[in-house]
Amino acid sequence: MKSRVEAGDRLFSLIVYAFIILVCIVTLYPFIYVVSLSVSNIGSVMRNEVLLLPKGLNWAAYQTVLTYKGIFVAYGNTLFYTVCGTLLSLGLTTTAAYPLTRKDWKFRGIATGFLAITLWFGGGMIPFYLVMKNLHLLDSRVGVLLYAAVSTFYIIIVRSYFDSIPKELLESAKIDGANDLRIFAGIVLPLSKPVLAAIGLYYAIGKWNSFFWEMILLNRESLLPVQALLVRIIRDSSFDKEMQLALTSDSGVLPITIQYAAVVVTSAPIIFIYPFLQRHFVKGVMIGAIKS
Repeated sequence: MKSRVEAGDRLFSLIVYAFIILVCIVTLYPFIYVVSLSVSNIGSVMRNEVLLLPKGLNWAAYQTVLTYKGIFVAYGNTLFYTVCGTLLSLGLTTTAAYPLTRKDWKFRGIATGFLAITLWFGGGMIPFYLVMKNLHLLDSRVGVLLYAAVSTFYIIIVRSYFDSIPKELLESAKIDGANDLRIFAGIVLPLSKPVLAAIGLYYAIGKWNSFFWEMILLNRESLLPVQALLVRIIRDSSFDKEMQLALTSDSGVLPITIQYAAVVVTSAPIIFIYPFLQRHFVKGVMIGAIKS
C-alpha cells in the first residue's frame, strides 16, 4: 500500500514538473525567437531560417535602434512617468486609505461605497477623453500622471494593511498629544513599508508598461513613453529619416529586425530588474490576502 502511495506521489510530481517545463518553454520561446531574429544575418531572416537560435550574428539592427534619438527621449519620458507617477500614486493611495480605517469618521461608509462602485462601473473611454480635453490635460505630462494616478483596488489593500496595525499603538500616540497627521506620517507609514514596497512596485510596473492611454492623450512624439513609441514602430513602421536611410542603404537591416531589436531594447530593463523584485511581488500577493 505504501509503495503504491509513493508511486502515485512520484507520478504526480513528474506530471507537475512536466507541466512547469512546458509552461517555461511556451513562455520563453517567443522572447528567444525575437532576440534570435534581431541578431541574425539578413539572408537567414529573409529565407525564414530562424526558428530558435540565431543564424549568424548581425548587430546592425541594434546599432540603428540605439542611434535613433527618439528611443532615448522615450526612455527619459518613461522614467519620468514611472518615478513621478509611482510617488504620486503612493501618496494618493495612502492618504485615501488611512481615513477609511478610522471608525470615528462618520463618512467612512459612504466613502467606501463610492470607492467600491468604481470597481465595477466606469465612465467609458469617450467621456473620459472629453473630461481630459476640457481640463486641458491632452498632450501634457501632467495628464499622463493624473489619468491613472490611483487604483481603488490598491486603496482597499492598503486599508486592510493599515487595519492590521494595533489600535492601542495609535491610541497611545493620540494620548501623548500626536494629531492625525503625526500619527499617519510618524507611525502608520513607517510600519507599512512592506505594503508600500509591494504596491509601489505594482504601480511602477504598470506605468512602465502602459501605452494605450498615452497614445490617445499624447500627440507630440517628444512626450511619448518608450512603450508607446514601440507600438508605433511595430504597428505603423513609423521611423524617422535616419532609420529610413538605414533601411534603404545596404546596412544589413530589415524593418522586422529593427522592430524586434526595438522590442528587446525596450523590454530588457524590466526583465533584468524583475528577478530582484520578485520577492516583493510575492509579498504583495500575501498582503492582498489579508482580511479587511
